[in-house]
Amino acid sequence: MNMPQILNYSRSRSTMVEQIDQETIRSECILLDTLSQGSVAIKVKLPDLEIIEAFGKFQRSFQAECNEIGTALEKIIGVRVGPGMLKIIPGLLQEKTSCKQLSFMVEECCHGVILAFTKDTLLETPAQLEGSIKFYQQMVKKNIRLYNRCAAFAKGSKLVEGIDGLE
Repeated sequence: MNMPQILNYSRSRSTMVEQIDQETIRSECILLDTLSQGSVAIKVKLPDLEIIEAFGKFQRSFQAECNEIGTALEKIIGVRVGPGMLKIIPGLLQEKTSCKQLSFMVEECCHGVILAFTKDTLLETPAQLEGSIKFYQQMVKKNIRLYNRCAAFAKGSKLVEGIDGLE
């Protein structure tokens, strides 16, 4: 009897955000999977959320293009984290590289910056389930940029159920 070949694949992704000083936030996305290992970080100037520095490196990747990403990351310096960034960032990066993972990782860094500003609001979450669901729905209604930025606020989640105008 022939045994089928089974592909073994795992992925771990983590995004960390830290406030360096009163005017600067640093966000880093680390990706480790069976085929790739890399990290990308951005520094963002407050209060306008402008990317002032971007750097990263892939230790290994199934895409040869991902081995040289430094010059591509220079293209996003000056971009503001906020509306329109999901179209602007891939367009700028594609001018220098076809590394698909790079755009994804930069966007994750930006989403981390946005979500970092919600932490104080999250401390006000009601303890009861019913109240907390309504609380999160109101939070997304007030800041539509939160929609689809994490699993909790993704399409199909109870936390965004019934909110008009999300698509």
